[in-house]
Amino acid sequence: MIGLLLFVGSMSQAQIQDAWVFFADKENVQASLDNPLLILTQESLDRKALHEVVIDERDVPVNEAYIAAVKSSTGITVWAKSKWMNCVYVQGTLADIEALTDLSYVVGVEYADKDLNFPNPLPVVDKFELENQSQRIEYDYGAAANQIEMISGDFLHQEDFTGEGMIVAVMDSGFPNFENNPGYAHVMANNRLLGTYDFFSRTTDVTGTGSHGSSTTSDIGGYVENQFVGTAPNASFYLFRTEYGPSENPREEAWWVEALERADSLGVDVVNTSLGYQAYDNAQYDHSYEDLDGQTTFAARGANLAYEKGMLLVTSGGNQGNSFGTVATPADAIGILAVGAVNAGGNYVSFSSRGPTVDGRVKPDVMAQGQSAAVLTTTGAVDFSNGTSFSAPIIAGAVACLWQVRPETKNFELMEIIRQSAHLYQNPTPQMGYGIPNFESAFGVLMGLGAEDLAREAMIAIAPNPVQSHFRVSLPLFVGQAEVLIYDTLGQLIQHNQVTHTLDQVSMELLPRGLYLVEVKAPGVVNKFKILKQ
Repeated sequence: MIGLLLFVGSMSQAQIQDAWVFFADKENVQASLDNPLLILTQESLDRKALHEVVIDERDVPVNEAYIAAVKSSTGITVWAKSKWMNCVYVQGTLADIEALTDLSYVVGVEYADKDLNFPNPLPVVDKFELENQSQRIEYDYGAAANQIEMISGDFLHQEDFTGEGMIVAVMDSGFPNFENNPGYAHVMANNRLLGTYDFFSRTTDVTGTGSHGSSTTSDIGGYVENQFVGTAPNASFYLFRTEYGPSENPREEAWWVEALERADSLGVDVVNTSLGYQAYDNAQYDHSYEDLDGQTTFAARGANLAYEKGMLLVTSGGNQGNSFGTVATPADAIGILAVGAVNAGGNYVSFSSRGPTVDGRVKPDVMAQGQSAAVLTTTGAVDFSNGTSFSAPIIAGAVACLWQVRPETKNFELMEIIRQSAHLYQNPTPQMGYGIPNFESAFGVLMGLGAEDLAREAMIAIAPNPVQSHFRVSLPLFVGQAEVLIYDTLGQLIQHNQVTHTLDQVSMELLPRGLYLVEVKAPGVVNKFKILKQ
């Protein structure tokens, strides 16, 4: 028996493992922060300034010398990197990965194999199975009419908000023939394809595997006169391939986060992801329901950091309503607007993944047509497909158009306005979340935020957000003292503080990680903020 145990142990050591390797520090941090154009584009700096997003150490790239050293280590392959989390994604034997901890600047290793971190494997599901079954502006929406009119996206178009000036990143498995597709001729003719990148092959060729990305993008930016219109036909695009179709591996989560980081550095406003991660080819890597608390998986952590950086992320809730059941990651993330699927009549379809998350949050956030959704093929022909993969971009394009109305609006403010416009907002359900949003109603709320409201918001501020332990409250000069009320996501008051100009610090040290509503009240002034405790 001892001999058998030794044999099994040696087999485990020899098996190829996947892991994230975290570094202790970065180089030239202060120089980069003093000269941010060294690490970010002007478009990114402009967006961050508009949304009052602080540039910090997480924006500084990973130390290339550290990456090179890991690459040269025995038996190690580096597949991806993340500046936000200061790590690389590697493959190698357990022994070879463990040997990396001998490097003085390596501070930790997180294995994809849950037996090495935490257990609970779940069955493998093909995430694309369902999809693979096959002046005042007056558009003839053609086949796309129902899916746009259901959410009142046509109203935004009539008001001349079609995504002009907004930058959308689409992350998917492949975009074959995009540049020659007649459905994207208007994008190419107006130089609105801003860039492409394949994080698997490390090239600008995003042909990838399959045509899933071409189809999802069509529901945002596609246009064929009198036949089809996407929800944001005049937006600009970055196309990122983060998915390797033939297999399912956690390195796709790593590529996805890396793509988010690039999107942030390029000044992207809205990100659409018609992908989800729960089951892998190696069941030891699977995410359990308990993992899907919005903060545990690598993808969820990346999504929350992207949210903090000011982007608005829209993702499909998933097609596992008849199998795993609940939304996968990154749809579980706190900083994600997750979208489920309804049919043409606005009714829930059984394949759409449900909520709530393990920590009790409402998911999906909103719904859109995902059964018999109109899409464009790689040749520009109109077709119909099923899946939350298509309900998500329908919403993402509408989000870009709505944000175009008042681009100074913060991402969390816009997300909440969209949720509140949905028809089940007062009574959310596990199947439908807050329901089908009404972008005409959301437009009205956004336009109703007048100069006085904005001035008041400018006078009261809280920072930092997200918060580690404490945040400070900045008060207008005419307010000497204010109450700070902290509520949980169920609306229950859990903390009450007083602040002044000199005693302006509020502690959240005793509160668990998660999303909270902070209300600052003073005579004549009341402001509400969403704040993330990390």
